[in-house]
Amino acid sequence: MRIALVAALVMTSGIATADEGQWQPYQMPSIADKLSERGIDIPAEKLADLTSYPMNAVVGLGYCTASFVSPQGLVVTNHHCAFKAIQYNTKKEHNYLEQGFLATSMDKEPSAGPNERLYITEAVTDVTAQINQGLSQDPLSRYEDIQNHSKELIKSCEADANYRCNVRSFHNGLEYYLIKQLMIRDVRLVYAPPESVGAFGGDIDNYEYPRHSGDFAFLRAYVGKDGQPAAYSDDNIPYKPKSYLKINADGVKAGDGVFVAGYPGSTSRYNLTSELKFASDWLYPTQAKRYQLQIDTIEAMGQKDADIAIKYAGNMASMANRMKKLNGLLAGFKATDIVGIKQSREDNFLAWLKQNPKLNQNLIAELEVLLAEQQQAFQSNYYFTNAQSSTLLTAANSLYRLAKEKQKPDAEREQGYQERDMAMLSSRLKRIDSSFDVKVDKTLWLQDLNAYLGQSNRVAALDKMLSVNSKDVDLAAKLDGLYSLTTLTDQAQRLAWMNADVNAFETSADPFIRLAVALYDTNMAQEKTEKILDGKLSTARPDYMAAVIDYYKANNWPVYPDANGTLRISYGMVDGYQSRDALYKQPFTRLDGIVAKHTGVEPYNAPKKLLDAIAEQRFGNHLVKSVYQDPRGWICRLFSCLDKPEEFNSVPVNFLSSVDTTGGNSGSPVFNGKGELVGLNFDSTYEAITKDWFFNPTITRAVHVDIRYILWMMDEVDHADNLIKELDLVRN
Repeated sequence: MRIALVAALVMTSGIATADEGQWQPYQMPSIADKLSERGIDIPAEKLADLTSYPMNAVVGLGYCTASFVSPQGLVVTNHHCAFKAIQYNTKKEHNYLEQGFLATSMDKEPSAGPNERLYITEAVTDVTAQINQGLSQDPLSRYEDIQNHSKELIKSCEADANYRCNVRSFHNGLEYYLIKQLMIRDVRLVYAPPESVGAFGGDIDNYEYPRHSGDFAFLRAYVGKDGQPAAYSDDNIPYKPKSYLKINADGVKAGDGVFVAGYPGSTSRYNLTSELKFASDWLYPTQAKRYQLQIDTIEAMGQKDADIAIKYAGNMASMANRMKKLNGLLAGFKATDIVGIKQSREDNFLAWLKQNPKLNQNLIAELEVLLAEQQQAFQSNYYFTNAQSSTLLTAANSLYRLAKEKQKPDAEREQGYQERDMAMLSSRLKRIDSSFDVKVDKTLWLQDLNAYLGQSNRVAALDKMLSVNSKDVDLAAKLDGLYSLTTLTDQAQRLAWMNADVNAFETSADPFIRLAVALYDTNMAQEKTEKILDGKLSTARPDYMAAVIDYYKANNWPVYPDANGTLRISYGMVDGYQSRDALYKQPFTRLDGIVAKHTGVEPYNAPKKLLDAIAEQRFGNHLVKSVYQDPRGWICRLFSCLDKPEEFNSVPVNFLSSVDTTGGNSGSPVFNGKGELVGLNFDSTYEAITKDWFFNPTITRAVHVDIRYILWMMDEVDHADNLIKELDLVRN
């Protein structure tokens, strides 16, 4: 009977109504009919309101998404999003990555680290007119005008130091929005399962399905006693959010409408075919080669030194994820002719353009010239940029740039070096200690330097400092000398350089400071060239996008901006799919799958207490009999109502949906039609990786942690009773 039911779901799964779109909240009323078709009952106008439930409970981490789930500032996100916080608190004597962590009371919740922030978006304002006012026609001046207008808006927005504001470009510069976010600076680690739960299946299962990952963790936001954001202090108190999510303990079933809210990082769906070819033919293979070498190196060194393994755990997880995604993109481009699809759409757009003679017929040709220039510059600079990858040289470059920028009035400084940026820069310099080892840094830097020396685009200043033109120089020995003579390995010394003037840098004997000074002019010349090109593109891109939007509207296609790290909403339904191996992937996985995959060897080494709970069938009130809809009703038209769906009789672990997500959506709350939390987004299927370039509704699926698995882990496995009491649990 399940096969019949699944077939019915496929027939109504959205092939006719593609669930495409990473929508800005204000756009939700314009797609209210699509939300309603999916069974999402919460009013679209409410989703457009950032000041009310549920949108004001959704927060950003700067690289992931999270959400408030209690009146005491408790936040839930993915385990891999909290990875650095777990790593920051992991020591040889208590390895929280391996053992997991649970604070049984608030006074036992440690800092997640000096760099951790929570960003609560309170307002998104269209500032296109202000940004475009009086722009110069000279490319460099135009670029600087846009930056200056942005800085003016940001300065006004940040009159209250508790807010972080940014101006973001939408539709490649056609529109600009000012994003105002309350910034919480004291974030603490509350609860995280062991990595063997949070990353069960590891890199092998990454982007694969079926999945059995408990990719969740809890953090907490703290503020000063006055309720205002403050730096970490023992006297701080939990933040009281304006809203926190209700959690539906009954979860969802196949066919249910769902939506996610979060901060997707970057997509390229409106980019030209030539940009896709550049990525598939050169950029992605080149990046993959470098990442794989770094992964292999750190893995080998970590096996010999446990401290290295701990320090680089976050970097390794991040690189492994990028590596899997790059391979998935390259494989996807071969499996599906994405280039052909893009080219066909581009050809159709050109045909439409010819039917509209009032529009610029050379839009694409003019843009292609600039893109070719951009791609050539990127290739020329790639190896030189990587040749500065040493953590200490990166710090030295930033510090010397800061000293140079400080010679200007604050308003004229480059973004990233203004007074508003000092706290974050200081935190980054402090954070180096928790994820840095001289041996590893030196080895990785040597690899990048050798790659740089193996190509023709050389920089005289770098070659001279490294003495690479001398036949007698052993580069590895040269690096040994640099690391042995520098003081930048000491945190206090790094922080002291933040207050040094230019003369102190230019007379310093520290080898990394000297190298930063020597490379400064080349780096600035390279940056100037990029700014000039960006200035040219700031005219060509918006003109192209304006025409593309008209074309999309003419075809009744969804029009939403590419992802850019700002708050978005995507909708869809709980649904399986036909995979590349011709198998139909069911929408839910169960606890039995953990036992079946368990080998006792990483990454399939589930903890004993979890396996015991499964073996003893300690499911509590989290047991689910069926994850399929009652066949009576609409499905009776297709199948006998005497048939019953096969019983599930387990706790759902992960599930699939057709929502449109990408990197940055990790940790995004998955809502049912009422706006109640039913899961966390954490991954996509392998077939869906190419969605960053092209959305295919038949195979694009996001992977979520089921809220019932999270609650079961909290209740029956880790006994996080103190946290369960904080949650607002509801049932159908």
